[in-house]
Amino acid sequence: MKPTEILKEEHRLVLVMLQVIDAVCAKLDKGETVDDGHLASIIDFIRTFTDQCHHAKEEKLLFPALGKVGLPATDGPVAVMLSEHALGRSLARGMDEALAAMKSGNASGARAFAENARKYVALLVNHIDKEDHVLFVMADQRLSAEIQEELTAGFDRVEREETGEGVHEKYHALLHRLRDLYLPRTS
Repeated sequence: MKPTEILKEEHRLVLVMLQVIDAVCAKLDKGETVDDGHLASIIDFIRTFTDQCHHAKEEKLLFPALGKVGLPATDGPVAVMLSEHALGRSLARGMDEALAAMKSGNASGARAFAENARKYVALLVNHIDKEDHVLFVMADQRLSAEIQEELTAGFDRVEREETGEGVHEKYHALLHRLRDLYLPRTS
């Protein structure tokens, strides 16, 4: 499997979480209570699965490889992706701060959580579209089969050494649990 295919598979999981986040925001907008633990789990998914696992593969491996074939991180599409990763981290911090406010009884916390979460969803939907349909196409065209094999091995190494054994599976299970709680089933 090509490294871009691995990243696209992870994008499909992130997109499901973004749907969950939208559903949670709708509940918050209506003044409905959402379990603090679920909100904390969403933030954890964003920080660990999306950022430390997925974005790490891009930032530590794919983007440097693209730099070597003429797509530097200082400008162009890679620079945009890096900037958006940083903005996503900032929005996750905003969600975390809003959750802390909610837990301390601050009535505006739910609104702040939803505001940051909606910005995160909009950012990531657009970001994923650009990666899947522009950057990854460029990567597939420019990276040799040998470099792609090295990237795939590097992705495995990130999973084992940095993300940790079983972490991917933990977040798959969390995603499915939250999906089943917040997204209506369609037959």
